[in-house]
Amino acid sequence: MKSKNNDSIFYDVVGIGNAIVDVLAKVGERFLVERNLKKGGMVLLDALPAGKIYQDIVPEREVSGGSAANTIAGMASLGLACAFIGKVHDDELGQAFSRDIGATGIDFFTKPLNQGPSTGRSIVLVTPDAERSMFTYLGASTHLSADDIDENTIRSARMTYVEGYLWEEESAKAAILKAAEIAHQHHRDFVFSLSDKSCVERHREEFLKLIEQHVDILFGNEDELNALFGSDDFEANLDKIKPMVEIAAITRNIKGSVVVNGRVKTYVESEVVSNVVDTTGAGDLYAAGFLYGLLNDRSIGTCAMIGSIAAAEIISHYGARPEVSLRGYVRNNLIKYGKTL
Repeated sequence: MKSKNNDSIFYDVVGIGNAIVDVLAKVGERFLVERNLKKGGMVLLDALPAGKIYQDIVPEREVSGGSAANTIAGMASLGLACAFIGKVHDDELGQAFSRDIGATGIDFFTKPLNQGPSTGRSIVLVTPDAERSMFTYLGASTHLSADDIDENTIRSARMTYVEGYLWEEESAKAAILKAAEIAHQHHRDFVFSLSDKSCVERHREEFLKLIEQHVDILFGNEDELNALFGSDDFEANLDKIKPMVEIAAITRNIKGSVVVNGRVKTYVESEVVSNVVDTTGAGDLYAAGFLYGLLNDRSIGTCAMIGSIAAAEIISHYGARPEVSLRGYVRNNLIKYGKTL
């Protein structure tokens, strides 16, 4: 963690990401096969094919979403002061996104589009095995630019958290680099999530450069880390990422997570969940819990435990937003390990 002048701190974390509405639906395996839809991960779609899938489903719910927005919502539920930067259209979905994220106590001041593409949406199809397949129309979120990055907001946050999904657009790349430069100019931590294996594969060299030059804390899962280095040797890849960042927290599904911090690797088991319903947002909420612990000066192992507990709450129901007070949920689950929040 960087040394900081806390006199100018107003937020714990500001998140930057795609401002989209998540549309969740339960489907069978046959639904994906019949439409030749790729299972697992995230596929980007244009408006027309996204609309076709939407017509064929019965939504369980529609909630404001996006990877970084989910993480920030988790942090707000844990009691942190948060802001979010992302682009919506001034349409019905965009207004719903703004109301929804504001209701969680998150400041959201990004100016919406008045013309151009509609607010983005991610159709999340959940199969009986709880695997989620995301088909995303980014819409207005692709219009995020450097002009949307407010220096005062970045300067007044202890951390800036950015999702890798944003790297799909040139204007968003400029926004990310501007945010990183402002954060480091004011001695704040810049946190980056790899987001998705296919996203990493598309931008591998650029991600490596970004991480080496700008990232202090990195989040990802095992597949994403392996994709970053083009190798399936996970332990060797942990050694490769070690000198590049201050902290790398890598999740491994039921195998828990491993955190690399300098010369130390910390392995933490996953939380036991009796009924996994929907894995959407598990990595997002792990990051929320981990960073909560870090911002409150907990040990690396405890940070990973808090992350795992937060992820366990999310995968026990549909959707990527907590259904209970995450602070209370984490506190009650930490007690069994003899720890307090």
